[in-house]
Amino acid sequence: MAESFGVDPERYDRARPPYPAALVERILAASPGRDLLDVGCGTGIEARQFQAAGCDVLGVDPDARMAAFARESGVDVEVATFEDWDPAGRTFDAVVAGQAWHWVDPVRGPAKAAEVLRPGGLLAVFGHVYAMPPGIAEAYATAFRRVAPDSPMGLPNAERTALDIYRTMFAAAADGMRRADGLGEPEQWRFDWEHTYTRDEWLDLLPTTGGLTRLPADKLAELLADVGAAVDRLGGEFTLQYTTLAAVAALQWS
Repeated sequence: MAESFGVDPERYDRARPPYPAALVERILAASPGRDLLDVGCGTGIEARQFQAAGCDVLGVDPDARMAAFARESGVDVEVATFEDWDPAGRTFDAVVAGQAWHWVDPVRGPAKAAEVLRPGGLLAVFGHVYAMPPGIAEAYATAFRRVAPDSPMGLPNAERTALDIYRTMFAAAADGMRRADGLGEPEQWRFDWEHTYTRDEWLDLLPTTGGLTRLPADKLAELLADVGAAVDRLGGEFTLQYTTLAAVAALQWS
């Protein structure tokens, strides 16, 4: 599934939201410099944000299709999983990962990050979580269960929200950082923001999400039709409440 996102990198880059400027600023304020390694850089969404803030960024991604798109947008990318990537003696002021750290081995990943960080350097992993408005969420859940009843992604149960699930994921990421030699006590950051989507913009984004990237075209079209009808019932657009979570730890001075 980790490599299914590269099926349509143009859509992915167009539809996926960028990260809050406050997150980028906070990472750079805590980093000793501006040489960054972007793990699971995808099409380069966060890499370009850090470049715009004055950083030199090297991306690593296992999907050659995503890497090719990122290169065309001005990001230097090497194709490999982070665990197998060869740093060739290079070190960095920060290792970052946006919407990607859950694909990295929870033990080997933090340990490797610590190996390539300069003293005081930062490991910062982050990602978005959102909750669709009730009418849209209900239409999505009903259609998803109908077209993909056996999907391994499933849907959150009524007792656990998407934010609960992501909090658990980022708590696990922080635990992995604690176990890595050299990394200090991790912090967890939160940024709340919102974005208004039109019907077409939302239907452009949904096929890039993990539960839908491998759906057959006819099943995807069926689900999008139902969700689109739900957005139409809300007047053709809606405002989505986003939360961006981060787990961050610094390499201690020796």
